[in-house]
Amino acid sequence: MMSTKAFTLVSAVEPELLMGDKERVSIECVECCGKNLYVGTSDGFIYHFLLEERTLPAGTATFTATKQLHKHLGFKKPVSELRAASALNRLLVLCDNSITLVNMLSLEPVPSGARIKGALALALNENPVSADPFCVEVCIISVKRRTIQVFMVYEDRVQIVREVSTPEQPLAVAVDGHFLCLALTTQYIILNYNTGASQDLFPYCSEEKHPIVKRIGRQEFLLAGPGGLGMFATVAGISQRAPVHWSENVLGAAVCFPYVIALDQEFITVHSMLDQQQKQTLPFKEGHILQDFEVSNFSPGRVIVATSKGVYILVPLPLEKQIQDLLASRRVEEALVLAKGARRNIPKEKFQVMYRRILQQAGFIQFAQLQFLEAKELFRSGQLDVRELISLYPFLLPTCSSFTRSHPPLHEYADLNQLTQGDQEKVAKCKRFLMSYLNEVRSTEVANGHREDIDTALLKLYAEADHDSLLDLLVTENACLLTDSAAWLEKHKKYFALGLLYHYNNQDAAAVQLWVDIVNGDIQDSTRADLYEYIVDFLTYSSNQELVWKYADWVLQKSEEVGVQVFTKRSLDEQQENSFNPDDILRCLQKYPKALVKYLEHLVIDRRLQKEEYHTHLAVLYLDAVLQHRAGTSGKSSEVTETQAKLRRLLQKSDLYRVHFLMERVQGAGLPMESAILHGKLEEHQKALHILVHELRDFSGAQDYCLWRSEGRDPHYRQQLFHTLLAMYLSPGPSTPELAVAAVDLLNQHATEFDAAQVLQLLPGTWSVQLLCPFLTGAMRDSVHTRRTAQVAVGLAKSENLIYKYDKMKLKGSSVRLSDKKLCQMCQNPFREPVFVRYPNGGLVHTHCAASRHTNPSSPSPGTRT
Repeated sequence: MMSTKAFTLVSAVEPELLMGDKERVSIECVECCGKNLYVGTSDGFIYHFLLEERTLPAGTATFTATKQLHKHLGFKKPVSELRAASALNRLLVLCDNSITLVNMLSLEPVPSGARIKGALALALNENPVSADPFCVEVCIISVKRRTIQVFMVYEDRVQIVREVSTPEQPLAVAVDGHFLCLALTTQYIILNYNTGASQDLFPYCSEEKHPIVKRIGRQEFLLAGPGGLGMFATVAGISQRAPVHWSENVLGAAVCFPYVIALDQEFITVHSMLDQQQKQTLPFKEGHILQDFEVSNFSPGRVIVATSKGVYILVPLPLEKQIQDLLASRRVEEALVLAKGARRNIPKEKFQVMYRRILQQAGFIQFAQLQFLEAKELFRSGQLDVRELISLYPFLLPTCSSFTRSHPPLHEYADLNQLTQGDQEKVAKCKRFLMSYLNEVRSTEVANGHREDIDTALLKLYAEADHDSLLDLLVTENACLLTDSAAWLEKHKKYFALGLLYHYNNQDAAAVQLWVDIVNGDIQDSTRADLYEYIVDFLTYSSNQELVWKYADWVLQKSEEVGVQVFTKRSLDEQQENSFNPDDILRCLQKYPKALVKYLEHLVIDRRLQKEEYHTHLAVLYLDAVLQHRAGTSGKSSEVTETQAKLRRLLQKSDLYRVHFLMERVQGAGLPMESAILHGKLEEHQKALHILVHELRDFSGAQDYCLWRSEGRDPHYRQQLFHTLLAMYLSPGPSTPELAVAAVDLLNQHATEFDAAQVLQLLPGTWSVQLLCPFLTGAMRDSVHTRRTAQVAVGLAKSENLIYKYDKMKLKGSSVRLSDKKLCQMCQNPFREPVFVRYPNGGLVHTHCAASRHTNPSSPSPGTRT
């Protein structure tokens, strides 16, 4: 058990002031109401004192009792009990089994002589049933055996309202509303005197133990239970708190929230109602009275103890002082429990401020013990200004920060080095915790108004630890202060990250120059091995034309194929806005042939710009590359083959380049396939097919040529092209078996493209039917298909005609009445002759009006179909 100083014992009334030299006189009871202290003695006197409380500079309280007067009641018996009814300005005095009403100031009995007779003990109902503010409810144990009586006490009269029988003789009583908590001879019970319902609590032996029944709050009581337990019970007969352990020989108990105070023959013990632990022990011999009194709202109350000769006050230390003492002893859990329990005694606003500070202090204690999870929860719950934590770490707060630590301070540490006593492993753990905590809170309410300080501190931690999250911080929304952050990154040689910081602060020129220096080797930073490609991407997506042009030559000199991407990979919207003029780019790329080709491919193939200059220029560059390679080597590399394939695709697919110009360049260059394509573009099919058939012997290429040149044209044009190719295969002259085979393949593979009748006239008579079986089969199928399709079309037309005839017959089957009074629905003029047009809706119009409607669709229409 760890002790807590919750109370100090202070003398209130010295024995000399109370009794002088009367050695045989003893104190029997005390009552306190505000500053008024009343003492009842064994010789039938009541003493009235005025208590003045003073606080010494050291913070301790002292009391000065000034005797006002004393009064003898006229009885030779001791004064057993005193109870103040401040609302009535009356003091209830129990003496010689009689309760007398006396004036609180003069101590004179009321003139009416009102009293309650036959009382062994009394209790005031602090939760009265009556709503009358000028009366108090008093419950007494009557001298009548096993009887409890309830009275209403007014200024000058008393009125009995209820008499209740009990199963055993009551020894002690407390009351709350309609509920009586009674200590009987062998047990404690709860009794509802309004309904008569009772609830047994637990047994005890009155011969062995002094009973204690104490109301501690609304509908809750404290009882002296068996085994040295202080038991809590509600009016429902249940316990909502764990019991407290006190002495077996307890004489009295009091409550000063959150503590239960017990008195035995030698000690005063203080127990927490929050965690049921004994917190303090005060030596106090010969004590026999212990009582608590309310002083005011939000006050912990006043606890008075007395011996037979003197009166003392247990002065509670302020809860804040108790909590601070616990925190100073590193007893965090106890401090928090006590702080939560203090809620009921402190105004809400003040409590919230106090409790937040306590949570923050507890968080720093846990932090100093490296209990980071617990510290984090306490910091969050206490709404800690995170700069308090950052300020522990040297140099993390920005130099321009206006933050000053809380006063009084939340902890005793100057900085992290003092807290860890220079242990670098602990320092590293603390820094890792701060990184994690700042990352969690930077986007929450905790960061409100302090985002710059938080993000700057986080950047410094990441840079110092070479943490991967440094780059993530800089490429997302952040509030890092440029001056502090830049100096820190430069100190730790984080130049790539520094470039990102410049970029975030709209200083792209400084960022790119820094990265270029890294690539050039002027400064060292290995953060990104692909920094050159990163710069290209950065410039690609930059809208700063001046910056792009400034570094265009640099990226192209490093790599033409990659560097040209600053122009080719720009967004389509940006390119369509002509923010970068293609002609300007082409002029820039004249020094970089590979990049020039890539950019022209981008214009022609990707963007599909319909401009003759670009198409012709690209074709010429392809052609020059092919010719240059041919001039340099006799063999063919894959590069030339790839370039040649690109040239052929361009010549085939584009209709914008200057065909005659390219034809002049190709002639005599040994490029027959390219010549054939260009002849095809000029509709010179004979020449093109001659090259393919007789020079290249590329028969499949000849077939592809026919398909390519007839694409999108009418069937007759395609048929003529295939007939031209077939005629070239079958032309008179020295024939070879190779041409005959090509002709057969052509016919068999494209049977539907030919007019079978014309083909049969061209074929040599020596060819067998079996040789041309696929062609003849295909021709027959096509012929039959054509004929049947025509038959279907004719049948559909006949069906449609029949439908119209049926509609016409239906219209003719109904009579139409026409007179000179009938008006045309279009021109609203009468009919002059028996000629008209009738619409399906029954509307009649002149023939010329109907004709004008068909020629002028905007004219009024009586129907949709005639």
